[in-house]
Amino acid sequence: MAALDVEKRAVLAPPTRRTLPCLALFLGVLVTISIGAISRRCSEKTFLFTGYIGSQADHSHFRLKSQAVNSRSPTAKADETTSVTSSAAASTPTVLKTFEVAQPVLMPDGPAESDGSPRHGKDYSPEQCTVQLMRHDFAWSYDAPFVGTYTPPDCEFNRVVLNFSVVSQGRQFDRLAIMYFGDTEVWRTSTAEPTAPPGISWIYLKDMTEYMYFWKSPQKIIFDLGNLINDKYTGIFNATMTAIFHNADVLTEQAPPSDLIIPISARHGANNSVSRFMLPAENATNTINLPRNIRRAVFSVSANGQAGEEFWWSNVLQNDIYTFNATAGELPGLSPFREVQALIDGQLAGVEWPFPVIFTGGVVPSLHRPIVGIHAFDLREHEIDITPFLPLLCDGKKHTFTIRVAGLNSTGNSTSATPLTDSVNESWYVTGKLFLWLDDDPYSITTGDAPTIVSPRPTIVITRSLTTTPNGTNETLTYTTSVQRTLQITARNLKTQHYSSSSSSSPAASWSQSLRYTNNGHITAFGYAQVNNLLISGNDTAVLVPEMPFSTSTTTTTSPSSSSLRPNASGLSVYRAAYTYPLLCNSSYAVSPQGGNLSISAHLWQGKELTVEGPSVFVTGLEAFFSSRPGDDDGDGEEDGYIAAAGGGWWGRGALASRLETIKEGTAELRQSGDGRESIGWGEARQVFWFGVEASSSSHDHWRVGRREELYYREVEAVNGTVVEDLRRMKGREEEGGSEGWKRTVLADAAALVYA
Repeated sequence: MAALDVEKRAVLAPPTRRTLPCLALFLGVLVTISIGAISRRCSEKTFLFTGYIGSQADHSHFRLKSQAVNSRSPTAKADETTSVTSSAAASTPTVLKTFEVAQPVLMPDGPAESDGSPRHGKDYSPEQCTVQLMRHDFAWSYDAPFVGTYTPPDCEFNRVVLNFSVVSQGRQFDRLAIMYFGDTEVWRTSTAEPTAPPGISWIYLKDMTEYMYFWKSPQKIIFDLGNLINDKYTGIFNATMTAIFHNADVLTEQAPPSDLIIPISARHGANNSVSRFMLPAENATNTINLPRNIRRAVFSVSANGQAGEEFWWSNVLQNDIYTFNATAGELPGLSPFREVQALIDGQLAGVEWPFPVIFTGGVVPSLHRPIVGIHAFDLREHEIDITPFLPLLCDGKKHTFTIRVAGLNSTGNSTSATPLTDSVNESWYVTGKLFLWLDDDPYSITTGDAPTIVSPRPTIVITRSLTTTPNGTNETLTYTTSVQRTLQITARNLKTQHYSSSSSSSPAASWSQSLRYTNNGHITAFGYAQVNNLLISGNDTAVLVPEMPFSTSTTTTTSPSSSSLRPNASGLSVYRAAYTYPLLCNSSYAVSPQGGNLSISAHLWQGKELTVEGPSVFVTGLEAFFSSRPGDDDGDGEEDGYIAAAGGGWWGRGALASRLETIKEGTAELRQSGDGRESIGWGEARQVFWFGVEASSSSHDHWRVGRREELYYREVEAVNGTVVEDLRRMKGREEEGGSEGWKRTVLADAAALVYA
């Protein structure tokens, strides 16, 4: 999904000087998916180099059902289970409903699936308090975003959910979209690629409660979705966005909405323009004078690669960009590693190793119809807690906040001293925000020692090997990239209105990160086939200053007046996030000598694991199940509100963490005539998604640590644009025989569905 329209208008030609995923992207808009006439041929294909899998991730446990490997089904009881099976052949064309599989969101009548799917046999209908924020057709819309106004509704609310609905038909690329309140980015999404009439549709429900600071007052809305229309690219995106407001007491550890949100952006909202920075062309820096009574601060970062950096994870080392110049063409460089850095006054405050989002035109478009890639409809932001910087930031002076993206620059024959770069290729779209929680006393001043930063140079190991034919033509390239980084920032003697550290020997606030990255790349067939096997993992921890006096409640509500920080046994509050991002992409293409006919095939395997505990800024998904709403809203004959329904089980006596595990795998192929007038593609994909609650490591009861319960499960498979199986469960239940028996049988099988 290239960012610039000059890229989008590229004329298709024999593939030269393109990386494999980019090539498939440009061809994707010409694909016609034949649902009725094409058999499930892609499942029978034998792709090149499927045996070349690195040691860091075992991909053998998850296969498409057509590959004759079936997963076991959990024995857990569920109060909502649906199974849908349909034929791969459609008698008449129908609108293709595309969707992203994600955890449910809390709506006025209880949990709702994020794709707007019906629950209990009836469609969801927004209740009472809604505001339409946008109704707009994005046709020729580069540098012409939608601009509107928002006025708060005349109702009481403490939760807000966006309903974003789109229809489109014709031929078009996938497009990036960003929503702003004035200068502040609040949501980043992308579009599906439309099909011939009657086209496609999708809905995405997005919980936006963390932006209550904006929702309580009038705002300028800027929604940027750059698109173009001409005689070839005909798809217009007809978009509607509605905000749904309601009240619910949510019993999770999510932080309450912040008192103040300050953008780190280009700040062009006053001119009705977009406020994202484009790196490396621009300097993503703001200079800001902050309030002096801050008790907690979080720097969130939103960043993704576009144009030549969309498939950064498949780039080669800088030494090798011309390796296949005589055959496949120049390859993008600066390594397949990227680090997004947040800096305060030039000092490193934290990093994000970005999740490799694959948009709906990426690799082969038929991989993503109708099940789009992980986070394609909801690009998530990364939280970096900067509370240890408060003694510096609350001194009444101006300070700089910078976002930078780095790669690796390996040149020459030596790979032993590979440095991080100060910039990367074109282009990265980045913005940031400061979420600030303030003391009640506006005259209070937060003080303490300057932060101590321990940030050793990352450990970087790269290798490369090249084989050539007898006549000297480069034939294969194998390269590996391994990076490790640790970061520790502490502040001592921190004093706010309600708290002062009890001992100078113990930090009052700290932020630490530990990250690992490996990527095994293998390019063969003179540059026409490529495999990348990637694994990113990380652990982020913030030890935070709680408000005094300490709360004795086992949970906190997400109302603006509640405390965001509940202390653990040591008297401090802890936020933790642990994440793992595996990816295996195996793609190849060929051009016939006569006529220039083109074929592309690919096998894509991608997953995500995420555990979050403590006062996170953004919603985790637990909100949909842990609310104290009374009554039976959804008609299932049971009291709603998860705590009430569950009867106060093992989860009711300590800290809870959200746990997400998902895997999506697909195979696809595309063929196009040499004149570019005819193309055809087929593909299949399957995704397994597990979401639940876990007793966190901060629990006072050590025997409970690690215990899990399933809250939402979905297993869905599609062939040639048609969903052929869709199994879902909402609100998993404990089996008879007690919690120990439930833990032993249900969780073992639930894990097997994801990993076996």
